[in-house]
Amino acid sequence: MTDPVPDPGTDVALYVHWPYCARICPYCDFNVVRDRGRADEQAALVEAILTDLEDQAALTGPRRLASVFFGGGTPSLMAPESVAAVLDRAGALYPSRGPIEVTLEANPTDAEASRFAALADAGVNRLSIGVQALDNAALTFLGRNHSADEARRAVGMARRAFDRLSIDLIYARPGQTVEGWEAELTEALDLGFEHISPYQLTIEPTTAFGRAVARGAWTPSDEDLSAALYETTQAVLEAAGFEAYEVSNHARGAAARSAHNLHVWRGGDYLGVGPGAHGRLTLEGARTATVAHRGIGPYIAGVGARAAWAERETLDARAAAEERILLGLRTVEGALLADLATLGRATGSGPLRGLVEDGFLRVAEDRVVATGAGRPVLDGVLRALLV
Repeated sequence: MTDPVPDPGTDVALYVHWPYCARICPYCDFNVVRDRGRADEQAALVEAILTDLEDQAALTGPRRLASVFFGGGTPSLMAPESVAAVLDRAGALYPSRGPIEVTLEANPTDAEASRFAALADAGVNRLSIGVQALDNAALTFLGRNHSADEARRAVGMARRAFDRLSIDLIYARPGQTVEGWEAELTEALDLGFEHISPYQLTIEPTTAFGRAVARGAWTPSDEDLSAALYETTQAVLEAAGFEAYEVSNHARGAAARSAHNLHVWRGGDYLGVGPGAHGRLTLEGARTATVAHRGIGPYIAGVGARAAWAERETLDARAAAEERILLGLRTVEGALLADLATLGRATGSGPLRGLVEDGFLRVAEDRVVATGAGRPVLDGVLRALLV
C-alpha cells in the first residue's frame, strides 16, 4: 500500500479512459472502438486528455492527487510515452502527498505483455490483467484474442515489472460446472497475484451476447448455478487468504486493496478524462456528476471548445447520499447511517429494521454493512432499502 493514505474528503483521483481495443469482446458494453489505423486520432486524443486535465484543474482549484486509473478499452495499447505524459501533467496540476497508486488495465497477449516494462518505466505501478479464463475453449467463446498460455506468461512478466498485480476472471459461463470453476480458480491462485476481481458473466441487451441470447443461440447459467458458483468463489478465495473487501474484489491483505477504487467507493472526488469518462467533483461546494462526450471525435472537439462534458449535473443532498450508500454497501466498510438518515431511513423502523432482522444488513457503530447473506443479493437489498 502506498503511503501516505489519500484523503477521500480532500484529495482527487483521476480516471483516464482509453477507448481502443484490438478486438471488441461480445459481452462488453463499454465505450470502445477497434484499434486499427487510428494513429493520428490517438495522438489528437492524448493532447485532448492533457488539455481536459488542465481545464478541470482550473475548475477544482488546488487539490492533492490520490491515485490514477487507466481504464478502457485497453490502455495497455497506449504508447508508454503517452502514459508518461498524462502522469506528468496530472502530477504537475495536482501534486500528491507522496507515492500514489497508478493502475493500468491490460490484456495478456504476447504483443502487449512485451510492453509491460516500458509502462512501468512510464510510472505505472499496479497492473490489472484481463485474464478472464484459463481454458482455451472458454476464451474463444468470450471472444478473447489470447490463449491460456499467453495469460500465464503475461502474469509472470507482470510480476517482474510491477509492484502490484490484479487479475480479472469471468464465471457463470455456459456449460461451466462448480467443480470445473473450483479447479480453474485454484489453478489461477498459483499465478501469484495479490488481488483478483471475479465477475459473473452479465448479459447486456446491446452486446453481441445479448443479441445471441435473445435469438436463443445459447442460454445463460440459471440462478441456482450462478449462486453456487458465487459461493465457490468466496470459499476458494477465502481459504487462500483473500478477503472479499468488495462484492467483486478480493485482496490478500488490506495493503493489496485497490486504493483508487476505495477512494471512489468512499465517495471521494475523481476526475474523468477521455471519451465517455464519468467524474464526480465538488464544484462551488456541490457534489457534481460529469460525463464526457462519448464519441472520440466529439470529445476532442468538445475539449477544443472548452466543453468536454456532455453532461454536468449538480447532485442534491439526497442524491449524493443515495450514491454513497449504493457504493458503500458494496464494501466491507459499509455506508454511513448519517446518509441513510438523509433519506429518512431511521435505524429502528422501516426497511432498514426489516433488513437487519432478516440478516441481510447489520449496524456497526455509525455504519450499516451488508452481511454474508446480503452481499449475494445486494441489488434486491438496495431496492428494498432505497425505493
